[in-house]
Amino acid sequence: MMLERARPRFVEVRRLADGAVAFYFRVPSYYRALGCEIANEPLGTSYEAACGENGKGGRAATLNALFDEWNDHRTGEPIAQSKIARYGSIDWLFRQYKTEKAYTEKVSPRSRPDYERIMQLICDTVGKSGRRIGERQIIEVTPRAADKIYEKIINGPDGLRLRQGEKVVGLCRKVWRIMRRLHPELFDKKHPNPWDDFTLKSRTKSKKHAVTRDEVYKFAWGCIELGRPEPAAVAVICFEWLQRPENVVAGLLTWPDYRSKNWPHAVRIEHHKNKALVWHPLEEAVAGESVKFYAEAEDVLSHLPKLGIPMIMRRIEKGEYKGDAKLWSYPGMEKAVQQLRKKIDGVSQLFTLDACRHGGMTELEEAELTDGQGRALSGHKTSQAYRGYAKETMKRALAATRKRHAHLLAQKHFEEQRVDETHPPETTRKLAVPQ
Repeated sequence: MMLERARPRFVEVRRLADGAVAFYFRVPSYYRALGCEIANEPLGTSYEAACGENGKGGRAATLNALFDEWNDHRTGEPIAQSKIARYGSIDWLFRQYKTEKAYTEKVSPRSRPDYERIMQLICDTVGKSGRRIGERQIIEVTPRAADKIYEKIINGPDGLRLRQGEKVVGLCRKVWRIMRRLHPELFDKKHPNPWDDFTLKSRTKSKKHAVTRDEVYKFAWGCIELGRPEPAAVAVICFEWLQRPENVVAGLLTWPDYRSKNWPHAVRIEHHKNKALVWHPLEEAVAGESVKFYAEAEDVLSHLPKLGIPMIMRRIEKGEYKGDAKLWSYPGMEKAVQQLRKKIDGVSQLFTLDACRHGGMTELEEAELTDGQGRALSGHKTSQAYRGYAKETMKRALAATRKRHAHLLAQKHFEEQRVDETHPPETTRKLAVPQ
């Protein structure tokens, strides 16, 4: 099977039964016979996660680096510092972490490029001695050294980078904790995790934008008018059924999930992050009449062409496989949204697929649903995770103020009743008139 984009060494491409394209890392049997023990593994259905943006990154790059290290050792060639990370160094620590299940199974393909960037930022930071942090041994990173690394990173060439510092500390704390369990001999027994109890500089955290229902449907109908129904459908699905945009684009929502034979009046939404499955009712019968809950959303979906089993697909426009259908890449969908929002009146430049989902979560709060009712729709496993998406809007404040005002009126009425019962009014006495 041919690809439009570059395919890394030892990466095979296969088409799955549902029509999706999957990537696999397979070491040739020739090297197996020579003793190569690097495991073959599936790389998933995301090109970016498997191969990087241009075929030179992703999980395949990590596995190919391990192969090169083994092959150089086998042939007796000197191994360049750029190719191999010295055992027990910070470079080695991060590279080894990327081969563990804690990374391959727990870090989503969408988040991996950011993880890679933060790891590279840490390793390429140069200390006062002129050495890269990546070249240092794990045991050299004491709590004091961790403080200095943090200070070095947040004081970037263009000013303070407090958010980057938070990511560095959070990632290092996780990697040290995970890898210490597997390689305890490499860590300081006195301070096994120098990133614990870390004091971060405080910053004003910006809140993610949440779009309104009107803006979502302005965008959706504008996309349809421009002949681009796929971004329209993704925006509506994220807003109405609260599926994470990377899951929608990756093909986790399929046509059999929508009004299936077993569930003809519902849509099945899978949340890959926490493995939650949520069934959203689409309609119910009231007094003998059918009431549709998502009539406009279903109208948008009716413009979506059925190109395969996944609901969101696109046709290949160039090359040997022109006319065939394939899944979108997430960066490709984001780019399409950015281009389309500029062409549609009433859609702000802050409009994103994430903002659509945040807008839908905010609408749940504005509807004054209980915590349990909201999580039944959103698929969140914990109340803390669910509350993190609620936005402090005027509608929420007004609803809270109404309830507070009603409570005050009820309390005042109750106190007045108690006063009346404790001090009944004096009865009027009739004066006797002398005869």
